[in-house]
Amino acid sequence: MTTLGLGRTTVFPCHAAADRSIAGRVASFLEAGGDARVFLAEGEIGPDEDLLAKAGEAQTADVILVLFSRHCALAPGTRSQWERVLVEEPRSKDVRIGFVRCDDGPPPRALAPQFDCRGLALSGLRKLKRWVRGRAATWLPPESVAFTGAAPELDDLGGAVADQPGTRSAASVALTYEFVRAYAEDFDGIFRLECAGRTPAALAGDLGAQIGLGLESDWPDNLEKLREFCSARRFLVLLEDPDGVNAGRFTFGGNCSMLIVAESGPMEPPGAESLRAIQGELAHPGGDWVELCRLVRIGRRIARDQKRIAELYELLLEWHALADARGDRQILDESASEMVWVLEGWGRFDEASRLEHRRVAEFGEQMALAFE
Repeated sequence: MTTLGLGRTTVFPCHAAADRSIAGRVASFLEAGGDARVFLAEGEIGPDEDLLAKAGEAQTADVILVLFSRHCALAPGTRSQWERVLVEEPRSKDVRIGFVRCDDGPPPRALAPQFDCRGLALSGLRKLKRWVRGRAATWLPPESVAFTGAAPELDDLGGAVADQPGTRSAASVALTYEFVRAYAEDFDGIFRLECAGRTPAALAGDLGAQIGLGLESDWPDNLEKLREFCSARRFLVLLEDPDGVNAGRFTFGGNCSMLIVAESGPMEPPGAESLRAIQGELAHPGGDWVELCRLVRIGRRIARDQKRIAELYELLLEWHALADARGDRQILDESASEMVWVLEGWGRFDEASRLEHRRVAEFGEQMALAFE
């Protein structure tokens, strides 16, 4: 199973009491879109404390932020002291430390990295958040799709689904893919679902395979498992060409964002013996029956090996229906036998028993006819 996005980053923001409002805005931004847990109250410098003492206390967190301002500055002539507390000690303890400029009181140039958040500028807050996260999604869209729109469109999407979890419709694939290029650092994973002509079971199985999550139940239970997993992580799901698909089923909430696009981007054609291609052949049969049966057996093995059991069952149901229409008792027996195995694995024993009785009766009739 994937471990993408496990665990929130703990952040300790050292700040003056006079900067409480600014520190609160920074903390809210980091928690909303950065999957961070911010110890805001603990980071406030009390009347009997100083900045260096508070920074020393902060070294139990994953990340220390020092918010420099007119109210929070280093005393002149103390370089050796602040270098020890703000540079050497965090480095020795493998604690990351960053320095935020809140107003006209800048940090010393020797301290790095620095983030200019004067006026709570969104550009500075986003740079800070991405540094705190320290990770980025790896999927990038094809370069062949070029965006020719305006920057405000990207900023609008950024505010809706990157600065915080959310769901939004995007005007085009080009805009969506440009957003992904610009905001990949805001997500732990980006996953693309091309919906046209596909069933909920196939889409759930596809998403599970991209994430690395085995889905062995029927598709409604698989969606619940995906919801539980994705909602706890800073993911972005791209739902492309979802006409006929209930997008709400794939809107997982929590920390997970979604972009819904009315069209699909370019993709490599699936291999002739891939599960997706075989699902397409079953959805639009009409070729050679023997060849189709060969492909279904390949798809059956792939789905079973990848633990995509809902798709296996769906494939078997369609194969069984086609065999019934053709009167092919051998395939009826073969598909029913596998369906019984799936139903028993799901604990649906009454259905499995009824199907098994029918399978045996039909197979027995075939055997009896063969020996007459």
